[in-house]
Amino acid sequence: MSDHIVKAYDRDLETLGRRIAEMGGIAEKMLAEAMDALAVFDVALAQRVVLTDVRLDALQREIEESAILTIARRQPLAIDLRECIAAIRISGDLERVGDLAKNIAKRTVKIVGESRVPRAIIGLKSMHDVAALQLKDALDAYAQRDVERARAVWTNDAELDALEDSVFRDLLTFMMEDPRNISFCTHLLFCSKNLERIGDHTTNIAETVIYLVTGEPMPTERPKTRPSNIDGENPPGSPH
Repeated sequence: MSDHIVKAYDRDLETLGRRIAEMGGIAEKMLAEAMDALAVFDVALAQRVVLTDVRLDALQREIEESAILTIARRQPLAIDLRECIAAIRISGDLERVGDLAKNIAKRTVKIVGESRVPRAIIGLKSMHDVAALQLKDALDAYAQRDVERARAVWTNDAELDALEDSVFRDLLTFMMEDPRNISFCTHLLFCSKNLERIGDHTTNIAETVIYLVTGEPMPTERPKTRPSNIDGENPPGSPH
């Protein structure tokens, strides 16, 4: 009897892990396709990203409900309880990653008719490359329970913040050069903020992995490269 209960318990936890992996794959694909759509102004691809978000939302709800039921049925302790909590946290962050990718896709549809500045997207591509790699590393860290990899993701969040600052300055320059660029570049500013927020959610996943494995939370302050209150950015020590 006890063996049967343990095996069922293991299956519950394994199912949570598989669903997180599925969510991670969908979120990564949505991010990649949203940026591909933006790069070539592909409306059909952008709309596909928007539709894909429905599946991501459904998975997030399934994971949350399953984790809560597991806690209620099994009354887990220690690392088993952290497994359930981690699944709820990570699924929430992945759902937000999907929402942010969807927002990029929606803005792609809006700017199709705008006057375009192709070179303005170069900085966003760099931000995407960093964000996508960080997301992959965070998901791999979860799959492998790799604390060091998760810590590296947490530390490298500052790189994406620095890139966002650079993109902000570039887009501001394009807007000053020609007022006709203002609408197009404003949409790209929102896209850059979405990518920066994806980095924040990726860092949250890394923090959750560290908590899952060690039982200890990370410090509340993350490493930042922004040295001063430039262009309305937060001063040192202020919350990000």
